[in-house]
Amino acid sequence: MSTVARASADDGAIIDRWYSALLAADRTELSELLADGVRMKLNDIGVGQTKQDFIASIDEWQGAVAGAAIRHRIEKSENGETTVLACYDFPGNDMLMRETFAIAGGRIVASTQTAVAQDCSAY
Repeated sequence: MSTVARASADDGAIIDRWYSALLAADRTELSELLADGVRMKLNDIGVGQTKQDFIASIDEWQGAVAGAAIRHRIEKSENGETTVLACYDFPGNDMLMRETFAIAGGRIVASTQTAVAQDCSAY
């Protein structure tokens, strides 16, 4: 397996761990997956978060994600950047998001999230 293919596979495993931890609101796992200097952008609401900001928001997220499901698939992965289409199925609604992750050294160093649709019919 080439180095690029191996890196993409490793990045995919990190992305899978990310969504599992996000659904479980697992602070420990999320903290381990995020680099200390991570830059997180939530484009639709104009928010930027540090690792500490994100981990602090997990209490609120835990209530929102109760009873939800998250489906995701990788659209592309190249040069240490992975783009994912993610459907967040909340009990009262669903939302389709495009999320881009920069991964280095086995950790997420940057993340950008943008809404694609107010439902997951295009997933």
